[in-house]
Amino acid sequence: MCCFEMDIWEANRMATVFTPHPCTVDGPYRCSGVSCGDGDKGERYMGVCDKDGCDFNAYRFGAQSHYGLGSNYDIDTNKNITVVTQFITDDNTDEGDLSEIRRFYIQDGKVLWHANSTVPGVHGNSITDKFCSAQKRVFQDPDDHKAKGGLKRMGEALDRGMVLALSIWDDGATNMRWLDSTFPPHDSPQRLGVQRGPCDGSTSNPQFVRSHHAAATVKYMNIRHGEIGSTTPDAKARRL
Repeated sequence: MCCFEMDIWEANRMATVFTPHPCTVDGPYRCSGVSCGDGDKGERYMGVCDKDGCDFNAYRFGAQSHYGLGSNYDIDTNKNITVVTQFITDDNTDEGDLSEIRRFYIQDGKVLWHANSTVPGVHGNSITDKFCSAQKRVFQDPDDHKAKGGLKRMGEALDRGMVLALSIWDDGATNMRWLDSTFPPHDSPQRLGVQRGPCDGSTSNPQFVRSHHAAATVKYMNIRHGEIGSTTPDAKARRL
């Protein structure tokens, strides 16, 4: 089954990313053959959905002190975090096409906007089609996000309605290296976009995680949605 995916909050205590994954079809799609985009068959970018997505991970984009464990980070994962995601349309109405996805956090009463990219040639602190195409070009990745319709298609899926899924999980395919380590794992960390976080990946495999952290938990609280400014008193804060 192939479907649109809007990763609002993929995170652990060392790294975080948010990522839209648009598709060329409408709604859930029972794929078969090439339309599934099987990476093992060399067909990853031939399927109906953008499996890579357009990710924004502050660490990957140069802001290595933005999010992490301890008071030396802008956002300290030792503490509770309010995560705010704003979906902006091209005409600032509910009927417009999705054109931007913004992120800020609230911690200890302070509004903390997502860090700006410091990668040469990739600018901004929010996801736009321009940002997505720039990162694909600089990181030398296929621009499947654009090929699958970009933010406009993602916005259409959100208009139709999507299922909210909350989970705690591990990853037997890549050991979560795409989130907090080097990925692809055999590429040089010096290549732009490969370093996703501070972890070396040696303890990220499911066997280690399940044997050493079987009691791991996560709490999602006070989930809200609504017009911008209605879910938190600080949601109208302006970016600098």
